[in-house]
Amino acid sequence: MNIFEALRESHDRQRGYADALIKTHGDSKERVEAYEKLKAELHAHETAEERFFYIPLMQEENGVDPSRHAISEHHEMDEMMEELDETDMASPAWLVTAKKLAEKVHHHLKEEEHKFFQIAGKLLDDKQKESLAGKYQKEYKTQLEEEQG
Repeated sequence: MNIFEALRESHDRQRGYADALIKTHGDSKERVEAYEKLKAELHAHETAEERFFYIPLMQEENGVDPSRHAISEHHEMDEMMEELDETDMASPAWLVTAKKLAEKVHHHLKEEEHKFFQIAGKLLDDKQKESLAGKYQKEYKTQLEEEQG
């Protein structure tokens, strides 16, 4: 497995959780579960991805700006989740922010897969792609276990 395949596995889960989240109502059990899954997935993925995809890409001149952009989008999503944590789930404002988060998740993943992966594909050799996948998966698993308590 290479780093792109490893990242896509989490991307697919993120899309599913984001889509499920915005279909929920009020402070229902479904909303709580969907949000907890999305939040844990995003945090675990972001941390592992930054350490074992974006930081290595920043070592290359052509990888600096795309990596900074992606990391800033991770920060934006984190801020939206903080806002959701501070808002009553039954509030209409909660769903508005959740929809913004879902849109940002979809935008970010599309941009990564259609733009950043192509840049990284040229900057990393096959050995690096495989090595980073293993490191990413190990870190992702550790982070997800911490998120899920």
